[in-house]
Amino acid sequence: MAVYAPAQKGKKKADEEPVTQTLPVLKDPPGAISAETSRLVFHVSPLSSKGLLSQQVRDALKALLHDTRGAAIVKLRAFVSGSGDMRRVSTIVSETFTEHKLPLPAVSTIEVGALPLEGSQVVIESIAVDKKTVNPNGLAFYSAQPVKQLHPLPGALRATCFLSSLDDLAKVKSTVSAAFPGAVVDFVQSQRLGFEALDVCEAVARLDRTPAQALTLEKDAALVDTPKIVLTGIQMAFRDSDADLRLAFERLAKALEPLGVTYKDVFWSSAYPLTRPVEEKVRAMQQEFFDRSKPPAGTVLLFEGLPSLDATVAMDVIAASK
Repeated sequence: MAVYAPAQKGKKKADEEPVTQTLPVLKDPPGAISAETSRLVFHVSPLSSKGLLSQQVRDALKALLHDTRGAAIVKLRAFVSGSGDMRRVSTIVSETFTEHKLPLPAVSTIEVGALPLEGSQVVIESIAVDKKTVNPNGLAFYSAQPVKQLHPLPGALRATCFLSSLDDLAKVKSTVSAAFPGAVVDFVQSQRLGFEALDVCEAVARLDRTPAQALTLEKDAALVDTPKIVLTGIQMAFRDSDADLRLAFERLAKALEPLGVTYKDVFWSSAYPLTRPVEEKVRAMQQEFFDRSKPPAGTVLLFEGLPSLDATVAMDVIAASK
């Protein structure tokens, strides 16, 4: 009679396969997000030359999360310089915010020609919602204006300066500091080879008194005191036919729809074309989609590149919301 030894407890079966661990799929940043106008704060990440693009993006996000002091970041705009894979920016944003259990912000990523620090590959602007009211009278958004024509802007919060060259940066910084005292300022060379001298700055400022209307569109400026605004990430167009560009405008409109706004509510539009012919087509097509009698403020400039090699232009907008 055969005697069988009892199986040892805890001993794994020889044919038992190890459990396969799978990482959760990262969510994509939202196409658009709503935020309270009166509580918006603006920051710019410090430049760093340490490491490659991925490390610099993580360091920039770490700095922004620290600087915002608990304010919920709703929009990031990253300017990337160098040969790094720009698609990593959105991925790292998703990783970082998921790790911190924070809602994802809308993201725009654009390649520029250079940044004002050797070895630096990225600078990131953030818009966040503070815990308290900081803009009781609303905000003013100003289209890009030539540096030589800048005038002092009370209440300036952030300025972004697009330059054709960084050679005279010290002089430009002096002029911009005088025009936007107290504002955080971002300087980028928009293309590697800027054949046309172009030094312009766009800005956002806190209003010192409530405007007569909740939304007022002036020449090169938008005064906004609506309860909320809607900010989008970029939508890219692929190839350069009118149909391709129109499709990008339509996708941008669809990103706005779930938040209850349309192109009629848009007060700011940024376009990032890569060639002059595409720039001209975008400017013409804006008149087709936006209110011709009251066009939004904004900036349309040539840039070096976009997250997709096939892209010819990218766009993002800001709209007024109830």
